[in-house]
Amino acid sequence: MAQQTHSGSDARPDTKILLGCIADDFTGATDLANTLVKAGMRTVQLLGVPRAGLSVPEADAVIVALKSRSNPAEEAVHMSLGALQWLQAAGARQFYFKYCSTFDSTDLGNIGPVADALLDALGARFTVFNPAFPTNRRTVYKGYLFVGDELLSESGMRHHPLTPMTDPSLVRVLQRQTPHKVELVPYASLAKGATAVREAFEGLRESGVRHAVLDSITDEHLFALGEACADLKLVTGGSGMAMGLPANFVRAGLMRTGRSAQLPRVAGPTAVLAGSCSVATQGQVAQMKRDHEAFELDPLAMAAGRDVAAEALAWAGSRLSERPILIYSTAAPEQVSEVQARIGREQAGELVERTMGRVAQGLVERGVRRMVVAGGETSGAVVGALGVEGLAIGPEIDPGVPWTFGIGAPTLALALKSGNFGGPDFFTRAFEVQP
Repeated sequence: MAQQTHSGSDARPDTKILLGCIADDFTGATDLANTLVKAGMRTVQLLGVPRAGLSVPEADAVIVALKSRSNPAEEAVHMSLGALQWLQAAGARQFYFKYCSTFDSTDLGNIGPVADALLDALGARFTVFNPAFPTNRRTVYKGYLFVGDELLSESGMRHHPLTPMTDPSLVRVLQRQTPHKVELVPYASLAKGATAVREAFEGLRESGVRHAVLDSITDEHLFALGEACADLKLVTGGSGMAMGLPANFVRAGLMRTGRSAQLPRVAGPTAVLAGSCSVATQGQVAQMKRDHEAFELDPLAMAAGRDVAAEALAWAGSRLSERPILIYSTAAPEQVSEVQARIGREQAGELVERTMGRVAQGLVERGVRRMVVAGGETSGAVVGALGVEGLAIGPEIDPGVPWTFGIGAPTLALALKSGNFGGPDFFTRAFEVQP
């Protein structure tokens, strides 16, 4: 899989696309693709900026999934501009920058710097920010992000090993990442509908505001906001914010709904790879371990030079069947902190990702064709190691998590799950949904 910027001059859909999307991690891209498909858009997800010559199926929306969420800001900007260049060449009319529904970022970026770079490249003066996803209990009120009934800063995200979120004010978080003015479009405007929201946008633009954070509490709010954003060149948000955008193309006579892609049926041995250390994934790992065989990857053993991937594959060999096995590095925050203190945060992450990629390769070589992968960084490492360049979107398992199908051979069914998503039994229930 290529993560670098390519010219991609002959790597484009057969027809011009309507919505060009840039996602800062792979599971988030899949979440967005699922949202767009449910709203009637034929959607293709590409993993990295496409190489020249890649055959891309006809689509209404194309998502370029990057592995840029936790990169240095300048790297994330470079990757994102490469994706934008390809999407512009593919004829996209509107652009969408997708980040996590928990606004994962640091004071140095990457959300603000990437948004600023995209606006500059598009010659645009204004955009909006909205990570809300009410279906998955992410809401924004008075500019504060809530995870369920808790402020973001009081949720499990405060312990995230790469992007700990300790400030729930999206206006403050974003303002620390950009030299431009950031303001809020409050619930009071939203409650009056799309016309009032458009008027609020215009007022902020006239006062020199470049970035507007949007309150959102229900899905109905997201549809109204989508309508209000019809004329914006760039929209940014989580997958929920994209819910209302497809209808704009239908209203404009540019798209008709009801068309769907032909998807393969995939059978064969199954496996779950879990790298996320989120609270949700910890619970999913604990539940699966009760009645399924599991192998834990030890970062300290990796750092000591043991071939942990080979050990995991040797363990898996005789256990592979349609009953899924679990291979995981998921751990509680205190365990993660201890490992990071002993071998370094970046080295620990790189070791685990490299090992997960080798395990995934070995499993596919041994016949695994259906795989659940938990965690954005882990998903990026897995699809990169497998050489998957694109995904077609299949049936939804849980809100924000569909089965996907790799473009190319062998045909693989992959469920790339954001660490925070899915119910406690997600790992086993996923295989009850026919991919």
